[in-house]
Amino acid sequence: MYSANPDRYNKLKYRRCGNSGLLLPAISFGLWHNFGEVDSIAKCKAILFNAFDLGITHFDLANNYGPPPGAAETTFGKILKEDLGRYRDELIISSKAGWPMWPGPYGDLGSKKYLVASLDQSLKRMGLDYVDIFYHHRPDPNTPMEETMSALDLMVRQGKALYVGISSYSAEETRKAAAILKELGTPCLIHQPKYSMLDRWVENGLLDAVEETGMGCITFSSLAQGLLTNKYLKGIPEGSRASRPLGNGALEADQLTPENILRIQQLDLLAKERGQSLAQMALAWVLKDSRITSVIIGASKPEQVQDAVGCLDKPSFTNEELNRINSILAS
Repeated sequence: MYSANPDRYNKLKYRRCGNSGLLLPAISFGLWHNFGEVDSIAKCKAILFNAFDLGITHFDLANNYGPPPGAAETTFGKILKEDLGRYRDELIISSKAGWPMWPGPYGDLGSKKYLVASLDQSLKRMGLDYVDIFYHHRPDPNTPMEETMSALDLMVRQGKALYVGISSYSAEETRKAAAILKELGTPCLIHQPKYSMLDRWVENGLLDAVEETGMGCITFSSLAQGLLTNKYLKGIPEGSRASRPLGNGALEADQLTPENILRIQQLDLLAKERGQSLAQMALAWVLKDSRITSVIIGASKPEQVQDAVGCLDKPSFTNEELNRINSILAS
């Protein structure tokens, strides 16, 4: 039986999520990859136990994580039942819905029919009475936002989610969603966008909208699906994500252009000068913005989690370093 490290809360920093009372670890753990049917339970346990022992209390899932869709929640549910469940009140568990999950018109996007059914399925797979955070995973241009937000409000009132959030919404959509939820009486806790050194779209108004509406912000793909690690400094290694068939978040080989390879090599040199790995510098760079509550990492082995948490040892940047990073990225 797993027993958590008694010193786990001395290892990590926790940040307030927007204007709420909730604190999230600066590093959260996502089960997007490596927790599907083909992955061994023993390996999954080793990764999750290591994360919790380091003070990572937030575990992020979605209905379609696997593969196949639903498998990550099933795996996580088994681990909760066998080991982590006795720490439930120390955990923040989130899930989402918004991408295709089952055939027909009710298994995708943002209708109340889909979202309510999806959360019920997620709770059954994980063996939970409630999730701490439930997100709408992406905007639905064809469903009135009032319907989607009323579904999130309903989940809180039913006790199936403590908080709700949104993911990948534009700045304008974020403000509208926040206004609707505020009127309904269920604040929008958090926004989950894609954000990294190589994908900075949130800087064009979204982070301002998050701050104005009192939300927290938790980022995904902050290592650009592995590109901002030492894995691809010399091209595509065998067995890496870029070598897999496309889909399930695989890094597309066309992202590994000569220009991008040169950029990550130059960034790696700067990271070494700072006494960090490239991944640690990339995570610290995202976390330098006070509007960012947490970054979600993934891992295929426990030591990757340990390395990621090490980003907090050197969180600040000089103006010279920031200017150098911007110059590299603009080249």
